[in-house]
Amino acid sequence: MKTKEYTYQHGSKEKLGILLVNLGSPDAPTPSAVRRYLAEFLWDPRVVEFPRPLWWLALHGIILRLRPGRSARAYKKVWSIDGSPLIAISKLQAQAIEKKIQDRFRGNVLVDLAMRYGNPSIKSGLEALRMAGARRMLILPLYPQYSATTTASVFDEVTNVLQSWRWLPDLRFINHYHDHPKYISALANSLRQHWSEHKRGQKLLFSFHGIPQRYFDQGDPYYCHCQKTARLVAEELELEEGEWQVVFQSRFGREPWLQPYCDKTLEQLPDSGVRSVDIICPGFSADCLETLEEVDMENREIFLKAGGYEYSYIPALNASSEHIDVICEVLTAHMFGWPETMPNWDAGERAVEEKHSRERALAMGAKK
Repeated sequence: MKTKEYTYQHGSKEKLGILLVNLGSPDAPTPSAVRRYLAEFLWDPRVVEFPRPLWWLALHGIILRLRPGRSARAYKKVWSIDGSPLIAISKLQAQAIEKKIQDRFRGNVLVDLAMRYGNPSIKSGLEALRMAGARRMLILPLYPQYSATTTASVFDEVTNVLQSWRWLPDLRFINHYHDHPKYISALANSLRQHWSEHKRGQKLLFSFHGIPQRYFDQGDPYYCHCQKTARLVAEELELEEGEWQVVFQSRFGREPWLQPYCDKTLEQLPDSGVRSVDIICPGFSADCLETLEEVDMENREIFLKAGGYEYSYIPALNASSEHIDVICEVLTAHMFGWPETMPNWDAGERAVEEKHSRERALAMGAKK
């Protein structure tokens, strides 16, 4: 997307900008659109830590020839009139968060949405905030658990964009909220609500997106964050040991990833007497291909074919009011100390001073 050229207006009103960032999605459920998306996603060195020349050959010589068609068929299963579920839900989240934040801080805080890969891009999101007058920016990757493959990649792209800016904004970056009390309560409440409406399964699985085992061995805290999230939810629900388990999904390639694997676990549970399961994916702030097609469709089939009777997927928190409250609490905690959060910051003497500041700037030759 081509953006208007930015020129700072000296003496202009300053605001605080929030950029929400999720993973992203192809623009359409077609092989060509999926190929473009995967080319950007899988070339990120944070995602695939492999020597670049060899990986380029594998990516362009094999993967991008075979995977786009298969992935496009999967996307078609979950695509709706609103497009990608991840994008559609993320837009609803951003709108609700902006309304709540602006009501709280008198319209002095702006909210925009970006995707790490695909559209809307991080570059377009940052530039939109800058054009609207944001001189302070808060970045929230919508990944509750930190990983270099996700959260750090967002930071990389944000700083990459800012390298071309003449005047940098004050910048804060939130790198996790995996153990935030309200996030834990929201997850627990979503399970309570599901169990009040449906029969509770014999076992609850917390399924998180996997990463290669060597990433964890080299210091990525993601595995620990996932375990803590699940443990805190289980404690709030007063679940006994053996009534719940952490598993990992969506592995790619041949090297070992975090275990136990979700699909393999579902294959084995019926043989151990577990014929009904509930499964929730706390690492996803919005339902997407990995939850709707892989977990709710593919893994359901695996479990039922293995002898299971009942399989329930508990949706992500999505744009529920409780989830919006959680995200706003996380954001607000990181906004304190900035002028826009102060009572009456934009009233009285401050408003007069802003007017005079602009007048002085114009008198000294600033552009109108």
